[in-house]
Amino acid sequence: SLPAKLINGGIAGLIGVTCVFPIDLAKTRLQNQQNGQRIYTSMSDCLIKTIRSEGYFGMYRGAAVNLTLVTPEKAIKLAANDFFRHQLSKDGKKLTLLREMLAGCGAGTCQVIVTTPMEMLKIQLQDAGRIAAQKKLMAAQAQLSSSSAAGAPEPVVETRTTATQITRELLRSKGIAGLYKGLGATLLRDVPFSIVYFPLFANLNKLGQKDPNVKAPFYVSFLSGCVAGSTAAVAVNPCDVIKTRLQSLQRGVNEDTYSGILDCTKKIWQKEGPMAFLKGAYCRALVIAPLFGIAQVVYFIGIAEFLLDMLPKHRA
Repeated sequence: SLPAKLINGGIAGLIGVTCVFPIDLAKTRLQNQQNGQRIYTSMSDCLIKTIRSEGYFGMYRGAAVNLTLVTPEKAIKLAANDFFRHQLSKDGKKLTLLREMLAGCGAGTCQVIVTTPMEMLKIQLQDAGRIAAQKKLMAAQAQLSSSSAAGAPEPVVETRTTATQITRELLRSKGIAGLYKGLGATLLRDVPFSIVYFPLFANLNKLGQKDPNVKAPFYVSFLSGCVAGSTAAVAVNPCDVIKTRLQSLQRGVNEDTYSGILDCTKKIWQKEGPMAFLKGAYCRALVIAPLFGIAQVVYFIGIAEFLLDMLPKHRA
């Protein structure tokens, strides 16, 4: 049933995000830093420096936004894919690869309703620590290079903002469109991701089914979700880099600003080279693989069906 699908998708999203959020934070910071302004050299370096400067919970900055909105996002994504697959297979025939891709396209298009504002808010909170660290480094370097300066450099104090404050400011200054900054880039990432992910997962999962009418074992669904998720994540990583850059409202010292997708693509290519589009790809694969592996296991096991079945018995 649709309620069961929505509940399953929500539970899957909550579990997955809680497990992999620190890696997602590292991905955002690595993607946003530009040549000449690098603070982190790798995912592990980013996480170690984050813990040292911001504490353990610094790795979970922006997690509240994700945990709040990931339930409707994953629910829409998984339920929409099921809906489109069902609609496209009404003739009783097995879905062709093209129809599986169309179903994934529909799911990816639907999910951006929630994904865009969620990513928008999450990126601001995740990247705030990187910008503060960069300012501190620049201030220390300026103090050392100045022969006339005396005494210790003035500390750079980071002003922490919340998702609520960012939302209010965006709504006040730009209206609802402010929360949908980077919508085109989000579509450019999520639609191809779903086109690759869902057909690949469905076909990998079928390999573990002994009988077409019986679900594959949970470990098959988990591994299929991991492989399909990481493959799709790396495939669309250039779009994710562009999306992250466009949605960042604050920039570090001497960092470029962008007017749109084409402008962003051109500047990254010219100033940072083609390899810059693969920034954070390793992190993104590590995030998406377990996230979708867990999501598919929860979704296919059907925790919601068990909970919904228990309600009438409990009332009785």
